[in-house]
Amino acid sequence: MFNFSQFYQLIAQDTRLQPWLNSLPQQLTDWQNSEHGDFQRWLKALNKIPAQKAENIDLTNSVSLSNHEPMQPGELKKLENLLRTFHPWRKGPYHVHGIHIDTEWRSDWKWDRVLPHISPLKNRNVLDVGCGNGYHMWRMLGEGARLCVGIDPSHLFLVQFEAIRKLMGDDQRAHLLPLGIEHLPKLEAFDTVFSMGVLYHRRSPLDHLIQLKDQLLPGGELILETLVIEGDETSVLVPVSRYAQMRNVYFFPSARALKVWLEQVGFHNVRIVDESTTTTGEQRSTEWMKHNSLPDYLDPNDPTKTLEGHPAPRRAVLIAQKPQKS
Repeated sequence: MFNFSQFYQLIAQDTRLQPWLNSLPQQLTDWQNSEHGDFQRWLKALNKIPAQKAENIDLTNSVSLSNHEPMQPGELKKLENLLRTFHPWRKGPYHVHGIHIDTEWRSDWKWDRVLPHISPLKNRNVLDVGCGNGYHMWRMLGEGARLCVGIDPSHLFLVQFEAIRKLMGDDQRAHLLPLGIEHLPKLEAFDTVFSMGVLYHRRSPLDHLIQLKDQLLPGGELILETLVIEGDETSVLVPVSRYAQMRNVYFFPSARALKVWLEQVGFHNVRIVDESTTTTGEQRSTEWMKHNSLPDYLDPNDPTKTLEGHPAPRRAVLIAQKPQKS
C-alpha cells in the first residue's frame, strides 16, 4: 500500500492547495482499493530498493545520481535487476549509479525543445498532467521549481517514480498521484501547468483545455505539447480507428487550429514555439522497453506515413497564459 500522508501534510500548509483535501484522500483510497495484476509484484521489488540519498545528484543536465565511491558489483547488479522488474520504461533516460536506463522515449530531447520558451520555474508550484513516470518533474526541480505535482493513473508509472525518488533520498519536492485531470477540482493553485502528450487521448479536447486553465493561478502559464498535423486554422485529423497503432486517440489539430482552440477557451498570449517531426531516434525499442515502438508503426515503404496511412507523428509546443482577474 502507498502512504500519501506526507503529501496531505504538505498541501495542508498551502492555502492554495488546502481545498484539495476535501476530495483527494477518498479518491486515493478508492485507487488503493482497485486491483492491478502486477502491482503487488512491483511493490515487493520497490520495497527492496535502498532508500538512501545519493551523494551526487544532477537534475539540471540530466536525471543522474551517484555516490563518490561506486557501488559494489554485486549490489549494483541487484539494483539493476530490481529496476528491470518495472519494465517497460517509457520516459527517461535515467542514470542511476552507473546504470543507464535507456527508455523508449528520449524525454530529454523534448525537454530541450520546451525549456528555452517557458517562464523560469524558480520557486513555482508546477502541475504536470499525464506526467508518465515523472521524468520531466525531476528536470523541473532542476530548474528550481518549489513543488512539482504529477498526475497519471498508471500503476507502473507510480512505482517507477517512487523507485527513483527512493534513490534520491525521498525528495518531498516532487509527488506523483495516480489520478486523471478529470479527478481534480478547480484548484487555481499552480503557477505553471504542463500537459504533454495528453490532448489527443481526450474525447473532448476543449474540455481538457478548460480543465488545465482551472488549475492555473490567474496569470499562470500553460505549456501544451501534443501531436499535430500540418494545416491552417481549420485543419483537424480525426482517425477512424487507430493512429500509429494507438487506440483511444481522437483529435489531431494543426498547431494553428490548436492556437485558436486555446484562445476560444480564454487563454491569451498564445504562441506556437516549436514544431518537429518525431524521429525513430527519439522513440524506439530498447533493452528497457522491448515492446514495439515508432519504427514498427510507420509504413515501411513510406516513413512519412503511419501504417494506417496517416501523416507520421509531428508534435508542437504551445505556450499560453491565463488572464489576470480584472
